[in-house]
Amino acid sequence: MAVEPAAAPPAPPRKPPQRGWPGVGPQLAERLTKLDIFAPADLILHLPLRYEDETRLTPLAHARPGVPVQCEVEVQSCEITHGGRRQLVVRATDASGEVMLRFVNFYPSQQKLMAAGARLRIFGELREGFFGAEMIHPRVRPVAEGEALPDSLTPVYPTTAGMAQSALRKLIGGALRHNPMHDNLPEALRQRLHLPSLPDALRLLHAPPPSVSALDLEDRGHPAWQRIKLDELLAQQISLRRAYTARRAKNAPALPLHDTLTRSLLAQLPFALTGAQRRAFAEIARDLAAPHPMQRLLQGDVGSGKTCVAALAMLQAAENGRQAVLMAPTEILAEQHHRKLADWLAPLGIEVAWLSGSRRRKAREATLARLAAGELLLAVGTHALIEDPVALPLLALAVVDEQHRFGVRQRLALREKGQAGESPHMLMMSATPIPRTLAMSYYADLDVSVLDELPPGRTPIVTKLVKDERREEVIQRVREACLTGRQAYWVCP
Repeated sequence: MAVEPAAAPPAPPRKPPQRGWPGVGPQLAERLTKLDIFAPADLILHLPLRYEDETRLTPLAHARPGVPVQCEVEVQSCEITHGGRRQLVVRATDASGEVMLRFVNFYPSQQKLMAAGARLRIFGELREGFFGAEMIHPRVRPVAEGEALPDSLTPVYPTTAGMAQSALRKLIGGALRHNPMHDNLPEALRQRLHLPSLPDALRLLHAPPPSVSALDLEDRGHPAWQRIKLDELLAQQISLRRAYTARRAKNAPALPLHDTLTRSLLAQLPFALTGAQRRAFAEIARDLAAPHPMQRLLQGDVGSGKTCVAALAMLQAAENGRQAVLMAPTEILAEQHHRKLADWLAPLGIEVAWLSGSRRRKAREATLARLAAGELLLAVGTHALIEDPVALPLLALAVVDEQHRFGVRQRLALREKGQAGESPHMLMMSATPIPRTLAMSYYADLDVSVLDELPPGRTPIVTKLVKDERREEVIQRVREACLTGRQAYWVCP
């Protein structure tokens, strides 16, 4: 049995609630849906949060305060006290000592269960009370003298209101017994990684023997947990790779690099591209020339030159007579992009449209008409770009800055602006530092280009966290920087 794959974007709809299955009626099934359990396989994959050791008995005299223990005792007395607050107080003993059990919330059935002479197994933490050792609300179970102890640690599962741990354990135990499990990982690979089979890992995590360290289980370091982690990551990778393959089966406008407008821009820029910028643009240019949609993440720190690379990509679309847009999450950021692109491209005779919610109606409508007619090939804007009135019949490339600030639906809305039956290329930009290993894992559905060097003259950016009480010091530092002729900007959310 394979672990259920992680959902690839866009997220699939939530499974509809089941009406139950053998041994689980509709009412119980409804409670289980709150735990994302819809079938027996989900029960098997509902793994414990922690464990309690009920495989051994501890004499009362050897129990340490604050440490959960299980003791077997005989009830000497059981009475309800009314001193300040109504309580059920039980005095119990074993061969080594005595303990008081206190219950603030209790039922008559519990009082009957703990009548004098009853033999109980109690599980809880001992503490020093006014009358000696006591346990507050321990877990209590009646036992016969000499009754065998469990042969595995007791799992404690994530649960919800109306779903007792005992009921969950019974359901999960039944699912493990009656549902066959299979391992899809090749035996040779599993042995090379020193990992158990998936069925063995799941059985151990639900019922670990006492010889297994509870600490290793709870900190997820045990090989059984390593196997579960591997399957989850593998399922995610397979799911995202399926999405990647499906995307490459779609049609996109092929935009070969004619090197006319792009060469002109590079010739008139007052700086030379870094090696990282040249490498990133070469990767993007190659993707744009393909007949399937590009979906690439351009990652780089602030000041690494992402906007310049995006401008070259947009010009590659314009060289082919197609439209390209750049969408930013805030009006300030979008306006900065527009001003920069307009300054760079004006000498090339290319006009860059500006779309935001704050533009006057007449100017906005004129821009919309020219975009709809295909007169304007390049546009920069905010969320206004994905509003219904915006028609982009020649859209071939969509650039999204700070892509994590937009939802999946918003990015899809921009993609749907293209021609019917054709998906535009997508270039996402982010300055958020993502370790390369995480990028390769989490962004398996994206190709990743990294700008890992700053332009000449740019010093590395140092980020510091300063407490709000030191705001005046920050203001003074900004003032000193400005007085020396340097620049500063203050960003407010």
